[in-house]
Amino acid sequence: MSRIPLLLGALLLLSAPATAGLMDLLESIEAPEIESEGLLPPLPAEPGRGKNWVGTQTHNSDLPILVLAGHADSQKIAGSGTPGKAVDLGGAAPMQKGITDELFWNLLTAKQIVAEGQRQGLNMRFYDPGIRTIRNVEDPRTNWSTGSRHAKQGGYALEIHYDAYAPHGIGPGIIPSVLYGFSVLDEALADEFGGYPYDYRGMLGAPRRGVSMLEIGHLEGALESGLRDPNRRQATLNRIAKRVVRALRLGLVDSPMGSTVLLKGAVNEPVLGSGEEIGQ
Repeated sequence: MSRIPLLLGALLLLSAPATAGLMDLLESIEAPEIESEGLLPPLPAEPGRGKNWVGTQTHNSDLPILVLAGHADSQKIAGSGTPGKAVDLGGAAPMQKGITDELFWNLLTAKQIVAEGQRQGLNMRFYDPGIRTIRNVEDPRTNWSTGSRHAKQGGYALEIHYDAYAPHGIGPGIIPSVLYGFSVLDEALADEFGGYPYDYRGMLGAPRRGVSMLEIGHLEGALESGLRDPNRRQATLNRIAKRVVRALRLGLVDSPMGSTVLLKGAVNEPVLGSGEEIGQ
């Protein structure tokens, strides 16, 4: 009888790695609920099918803006981003081994936006966790955790994405942060790119943590071609960055371009983007 506890203990020790692996898998698939401090808006009675919010939270031109590359910490697990139409359907090689094409373009686009914003005098910086697979969403190095801290300190956090090719993705538009009220910066980006409903997919993890998500467009067609073509890549990235920075400057109330967005907020806009086409 005295051997039974030892046998039970040995079984528990042997099962621990398998349990830990299962928990890692679950964490990568489903994000846990977070403390909202009562600041999350209620879900609408019916899921939104277009822009159903108006940005009213204003910011000064010295606002710290943090730009993140979507999926930078979630490669090789659920939520790694779209491979793009060229890779998925066209047989093209991925831009970089080990990461999705979306992340490859998210990184380049986010860096270009920050470079352009800094050139135009905005208080912007880029964050990259540097680790491509972080299974624990509450790890302080993740985009969500870093963006959440930045937003809690009064800054604006923007995560850059490219949407899946049609018909799997919706297209360009801003998915607004919902944690601290709707921002005029998101209103300005919605005016340029289009606006998703704030409750898109039941309110995503990033917006619940104070991080806005900007979908640049479907990763297909002219946009993907312009990015993949070495002769047009930099021009394409420059055009995207200028559009984003122009919108952000319009949303800053005391910038030379600011305050005009305050009069434009509207609901019932389509989800599809409203700005000029990206690509040639």
